[in-house]
Amino acid sequence: QVQLVESGGGLVQAGDSLRLSCAVSGRTSSPYEMGWFRQAPGKEREFVAYLAWSGATTYYADSVKGRFTISRDNAKNTVYLQMNSLRPEDTAVYTCAARGYTGSIYYTRPQRYDYWGQGTQVTVSS
Repeated sequence: QVQLVESGGGLVQAGDSLRLSCAVSGRTSSPYEMGWFRQAPGKEREFVAYLAWSGATTYYADSVKGRFTISRDNAKNTVYLQMNSLRPEDTAVYTCAARGYTGSIYYTRPQRYDYWGQGTQVTVSS
């Protein structure tokens, strides 16, 4: 079992930055892959970013590419999502997700992840 707890959300203005954290606990000795997803009111959950277990491979949604960065600190068992140049359309509940080693396939599909955090709200005002 793996437990995930997000933090770092808040209310910011367009153009500001935020860094979300996802603390990972439980069976952290096993390799796992991480994803960040978001869901805005009235919309489906959408993929934001992916980090392979090695940390060497990352993928991003086109809408955040160049603005968001996913990373991990293994010593702290924490995964981060650095969000720069935030836009009002980035407003959503952001949730981190984890799964065992899969080899970076189907990383955009929420149903391919086994563990989920509770989510943290990000609101970007114009």
